[in-house]
Amino acid sequence: MAETTLHTPEYDPANDGWLGDFHRGPAVFSVHRETANAHPLSPPEYRISCNDGAGPRVICHYIDEPEPVPEWFGAWRGDEWCDWILEQARRLIADPENT
Repeated sequence: MAETTLHTPEYDPANDGWLGDFHRGPAVFSVHRETANAHPLSPPEYRISCNDGAGPRVICHYIDEPEPVPEWFGAWRGDEWCDWILEQARRLIADPENT
C-alpha cells in the first residue's frame, strides 16, 4: 500500500515552496511560500493549508509586510486558533524544515 502524505499531487515539497508542517489536535497545517509569479523585489507571500481529515485546503494567505493582514478563508475567519496558527507559520518561515 502506498504511503499517505499531507501533500496533494499539485504540492511538490521539493519545488513548491513547502516550508514545513505543524499540528494541533487532529488538524495538520502546512506552510508554503508562494513561488509562482514571485518577483524578487516584492515581499514574500505565504499560504497555510489545513488537513483535518477532509483533505488539505488553503485556509490563509498573507504577504510578509511590516504589518501583514492575513486573509482567512471559510470557517477560519475569526477562529480562536488563528493567532496560534500564524505564530507556528512564522516559526517555520524563520527556520524551515525544507532547506
